[in-house]
Amino acid sequence: MDHVLDNPAWNALNSGNRNLANDDSAVKYFDQEVSPFVGLREYTHKNLEQLYHQLPDDSSRILLAPHEMSFPKHWKVLGRLKGFQMVYERHSDNKVDVAGTVALTHEHIPQMLALTQLTNPGPFASRTIEFGHYQGIFSGNELVAMAGQRMHAGVYTEVSAVCTHPHHLGNGYARRLLQYQIQRMLAAGNIPYLHVRYDNARAIKVYEEMGFAVRIPVNFHFIQKGDLSV
Repeated sequence: MDHVLDNPAWNALNSGNRNLANDDSAVKYFDQEVSPFVGLREYTHKNLEQLYHQLPDDSSRILLAPHEMSFPKHWKVLGRLKGFQMVYERHSDNKVDVAGTVALTHEHIPQMLALTQLTNPGPFASRTIEFGHYQGIFSGNELVAMAGQRMHAGVYTEVSAVCTHPHHLGNGYARRLLQYQIQRMLAAGNIPYLHVRYDNARAIKVYEEMGFAVRIPVNFHFIQKGDLSV
């Protein structure tokens, strides 16, 4: 593969997120409470076999690939989802209005879990905050919007967990938080990117308006270890 983002999980686990990696020479993965994503050096059945024996439990995992994968029979395929990988292509020096935004810390984890369970922006668990730089907006004492980062592959940093409580849509919170993340990543010398469901037309339109462009289609494979004797 020619581009680091053709295999973002593997490359993140070898570079910007190596501190969160459980690894072998051919497969790597995050602790389940950080992220369900797994990385393979190459998308082969041999490495899927290695991953099967490397994982410590049968919790569900996500393999992200630029093509649809087949799996050895002792892997359960719980679901497949098509999406797009989008990369930020516009440089902007505009200052971001961060009024009302709050840096989220471990004390906010219960509210972050509640918000992501309600809005389902993607997998979010009790240690996902360890990816860093989560920022939120509160209404009173209630967290109503947030965004942060996830996989950091080389110079590419993924914007993730962009979500707003349904009762607070239309206030521009997601755009403000997204722009904050974009500017923070650019200031650090990194290039923002993200993943989005193929059928989420509303989000894709917003991302395009903010300077993201589709790079490649991607496939999310939701997998779980099955019975090795099958």
